[in-house]
Amino acid sequence: MIRKLALILTVIAISLIAVIPAFANPGKPNFGPALYADGQTWGTKGVAGLPAPSGNNLISFDKLFVIVNSNNPMGQLPVAEAAPGNPAYNGGRWYTQTVMWTADGFADHGTVPILTSYAEIMVHYNLGHLAIMAGSPAGGPPNFFECPLLPVK
Repeated sequence: MIRKLALILTVIAISLIAVIPAFANPGKPNFGPALYADGQTWGTKGVAGLPAPSGNNLISFDKLFVIVNSNNPMGQLPVAEAAPGNPAYNGGRWYTQTVMWTADGFADHGTVPILTSYAEIMVHYNLGHLAIMAGSPAGGPPNFFECPLLPVK
């Protein structure tokens, strides 16, 4: 009986050792450029969707701006509201925003600039160059998700 119990406990322990890293490490780190924040490129690690916030906890999310119609040949990465080292950074909890350049933005710029910070997003939004809508574009990340930022190597 003791051998049977020891075998069962060993199997449970081995199962936990195999399962816990899968939850703690949902995706491989990407140390390549994945998004901009505070004028720098950042990598990411995995994506875990989160339920929509309720009450006043929306402020615990930073906005992630996904620009869907940039015509810059260099390509436009998503832009985060804040990054590690910024006092406003919430640790990698994101609320996705869909961003589109307006006709005025294209008229004023021709080939639109690459946006690399929340400040640049707000400048162009206030000039009427960008339209911002809450929520993710089709095929984009979840509306609310957790994904830490990693330094690009």
